[in-house]
Amino acid sequence: MKRIIALALLFAVGVTIGYFILKDKEEPLPVINPIDLDEEMVDPEMLRVGNKHRVGDFSFLNQDGETITQAEVEGKVYVAEYFFTTCGTICPKMNKQMRRIQFEFADNDEVRLMSFTVDPEVDTVQQMKRYAEDHGAKTGQWHFLTGAKEDLYALARKSFFVLKPAEAQNLGDVGSDFIHTNNFVLVDRVGRIRGYYDGTSKTEVDELMLDIERLLEE
Repeated sequence: MKRIIALALLFAVGVTIGYFILKDKEEPLPVINPIDLDEEMVDPEMLRVGNKHRVGDFSFLNQDGETITQAEVEGKVYVAEYFFTTCGTICPKMNKQMRRIQFEFADNDEVRLMSFTVDPEVDTVQQMKRYAEDHGAKTGQWHFLTGAKEDLYALARKSFFVLKPAEAQNLGDVGSDFIHTNNFVLVDRVGRIRGYYDGTSKTEVDELMLDIERLLEE
């Protein structure tokens, strides 16, 4: 009997050690740069960037009328999306998933959610406030951001790379194009892109939340 117990304990210890060895060997999330993406998704001037891409500086107003800059996410892990409040197709699904992320990390000050509008003429601070309240946005963690369309779109094209090929064809005319993407972009503590996920998919957002945990442990 003692021998069986000893073997059982030895097995349990072996399994535990094996788990941590495998965990330590787990591949880190990739760092995504412009050269890793489809050229049609990237602003032409960004194609020269090698392995040092960082999300660029920005300054927008959130739903409370506060100016939110890059300083808000420095040292944080965050998820970015582009949406608009009057969207009746993919955006409600995406922000349902954003609420799941917020709920999962509600007590973690190292996580931010950044929702940039693609329709700032409609999505004023007041409109964003109503939308944020309807979606239970936590003050200080989930920011709904609006500002000049050219600045919002430049960030999408030159930092987050969330364009679809058809949208990339109007690079020179911000006034006539419209970004409509289901991508969630995961960004690490130093501003590097670490993953893209379908924001309408519960399965992919489950994966995203696991990857947020991984980045928090890096």
